[in-house]
Amino acid sequence: MSETPRNLSPGSGTWALRPLPDMDEAQFHQWKTLLEHRTGMALAPERKSFLETNIGIRMREIGCGSFQAYYEKIVAGPEAVVEWATLVDRLTVQETRFFRDADAFRLVSDYVMTRPREQLRRRPLEAWSVGCSTGEEAYTLAILLNESMEQLGLPPLYGVTGSDISKPALEKAQKGLFNPRRLNGMDDSLRQRYFRAGARNSAEIAEGIRERVCFTRLNVLDLKRAPMQGMNIIFCQNLLIYFRRWRRREIISRLAGYLAPGGLLVLGQGEITGWHPPGMQRVPSEHVLAWIRRQSDDE
Repeated sequence: MSETPRNLSPGSGTWALRPLPDMDEAQFHQWKTLLEHRTGMALAPERKSFLETNIGIRMREIGCGSFQAYYEKIVAGPEAVVEWATLVDRLTVQETRFFRDADAFRLVSDYVMTRPREQLRRRPLEAWSVGCSTGEEAYTLAILLNESMEQLGLPPLYGVTGSDISKPALEKAQKGLFNPRRLNGMDDSLRQRYFRAGARNSAEIAEGIRERVCFTRLNVLDLKRAPMQGMNIIFCQNLLIYFRRWRRREIISRLAGYLAPGGLLVLGQGEITGWHPPGMQRVPSEHVLAWIRRQSDDE
C-alpha cells in the first residue's frame, strides 16, 4: 500500500470521499438539544437533513468519522470553543441582502422623518440590528439614517450597532466588502453613492457609512449582557423564526426594554402573534410588524 502524501489535508482526498454514517434519531436529539441549549434555536424533525448535511460537511473538513466523535469534540475537546464557533457559523448564517424588506425599511425612514427636529439635533439616533449576519441590514440602516438626516437638513448624528452570534460573520461585516448580488434591488442612485468597486469584484461600502457602524458578538439568549441602552430603533428580522414561541416572547420583551421612550421595534412578519406588552403601541401597518414604546407622562 502506498503511503498517504504528507500534504493531504483531512478535508481533501480520501477524507472528502469517505461516506459518513447516517445520523440516527438518538444522535439528532442529542445535537438539536445541544443547539437549543446553547443558542435557543429549535430544530423541527423535518430539519434533520439540514443538520446532518451541515455537520457532515464540517466533519469531512477536519477528518472526523462519526457524529458521536464530533459531538464529544464540540462538548469537551481541547479546541471545543473554537470548533463550536465554526459550526454555529455554518448553521446560523443566512442569505441576506441590502434593503431586503423594503416595507420595513420604508417604515424606519418615515419614523425618522417624523421625529421632532430639535430632538434629532440634541441627541444622536441609535439603531440596533439584532442578528445582523454579515452586516447588510446594519449598513442599510446606516444608509437610511444618513439619507434621512440629509433630507431634514441636519448633521449626521447617528450610530448603528450590529450584533450576531457568529464571529466569522461579524468579521466579514466589519470589512464592508460584499458580493454585488447582495445589492440587487437597491436604487441605482444609492448604489452609486454608497458603494465603490472593491477587491476581487466586490462592492465596498463607503467609508463614511462604515465608520458609523460597529459590530459586537452577542447571543440573544444573553441579552441581559447587551451593552446597549436607550435605543431609538431596534431592527430584528428573520431571527425569531428559529426559536420556540415562549422564547420569542422572552427575547422581544428584553429587546423592548432597551428602547428609549418613543423608540421603534421592528420584527419580521409572522414572527410573533398576540403580543401586547404594557407600554408598547402597535404600529398600524398591513406589511410591517412593529411597535413604538410609549412616552411616559413626565417625558
